[in-house]
Amino acid sequence: MKQSPLIPLDSLNIGESGFICTLPENIDIRHRLMSLGLIIGTRITVVNQTATCDTKAYFFRSSLIALRHNDAKTVLVKKFHEQSDCSF
Repeated sequence: MKQSPLIPLDSLNIGESGFICTLPENIDIRHRLMSLGLIIGTRITVVNQTATCDTKAYFFRSSLIALRHNDAKTVLVKKFHEQSDCSF
């Protein structure tokens, strides 16, 4: 089975989901995201974005958060497909 490539979280469109595969190297951002429950293996879905597209709203673990483009691009995900698995 072909593995899906890792893509930045901010490249997902509204309604698309992915599984978190890597978190930012920046320790401050990493800890902030982890404290919100965003950890490796978490499924995350884009639910909305601002008119200027610099911030998107993400749903995961029964929570809704907004992340700026600069933070979201440092998180890598494997895009979710109904038939894919998420092996780490």
